[in-house]
Amino acid sequence: MSNFDLQALLGGNRRALAKAITLVESKLDSHREQAQGILEQVLPHSGNSIRIGITGVPGVGKSTFIEAFGLYLIEQGKRVAVLAVDPSSPIAGGSILGDKTRMEELSRRDEAFIRPSPSEGALGGVAQKTRETMLLCEAAGYDVILVETVGVGQSEYQVAGMVDFFMVLMLPGGGDELQGIKKGIMELADALVINKADGDSERLATLTHRQYTSAMNLLRHNSFWTPRVMTCSALKMINIDTVWGMVVDYYFQALEQEAFQRKRAQQNRDWMHQLVNEMLLLKLSQNSQVKALLPRLEQEVENRETTAYAAARQIMDQL
Repeated sequence: MSNFDLQALLGGNRRALAKAITLVESKLDSHREQAQGILEQVLPHSGNSIRIGITGVPGVGKSTFIEAFGLYLIEQGKRVAVLAVDPSSPIAGGSILGDKTRMEELSRRDEAFIRPSPSEGALGGVAQKTRETMLLCEAAGYDVILVETVGVGQSEYQVAGMVDFFMVLMLPGGGDELQGIKKGIMELADALVINKADGDSERLATLTHRQYTSAMNLLRHNSFWTPRVMTCSALKMINIDTVWGMVVDYYFQALEQEAFQRKRAQQNRDWMHQLVNEMLLLKLSQNSQVKALLPRLEQEVENRETTAYAAARQIMDQL
């Protein structure tokens, strides 16, 4: 990738951005090397967006919400990137975003960039590629990055670990649903947004709002911010501006408390440790002595001729 391409990327050229992301997602070592070179160069130009993670129960209207939210942000003069994380789908294009038809209007806008989830690769998997893609989008001048999680469970934690603000979309539906949400996800949430609060569901949404508010008050997870509960209707474009207003509130409070940079620094550190672990595993699995030893040790462990710990020690000694 020549220098010219880098300038095009920094100038916000979408083709240059797409090309760089393709290198990041590639499984070829030569492409990965090239991608890392580009990332080193764009690093000083990244980090100046607000990163928002969005998750929600199936049927909550996540695509509709992201489209409405994205279009609203574009009206406010923002450039918006939408990235999907779907670690549950090992098949290329398995992401719900795979066909951009879900966000037809948003994907036609020049100020928006929509990227489906990459297919599962080797090192770091989908979450790592999404982190790197995020840096490239920031360097290309996108101010707001929406990271949508499609898988349920593990992906929420991964996404929460790479964004500034984590939003959980809910349906109007009261207490049963509150039981249904994993406590862990509630603890990750900076906001619960009850979507589809329109028409017949409006009264139910108000009730749900009350129940969630009292539940959320029990879970304060960082000193300066109390998670908020809001209602909106993406379909009718009701309260979308209020949701953004809340994110902006959070942003300025976090800046004031210097919590913003702290959180990102911590995320980068955790990411480094995660990569070290994965690289170690990769190195081990490619080691010829380990490859030779493994079948015998597995057999011995299965037959209870040796302990798992002793076998693991033998493998580690090969490093």
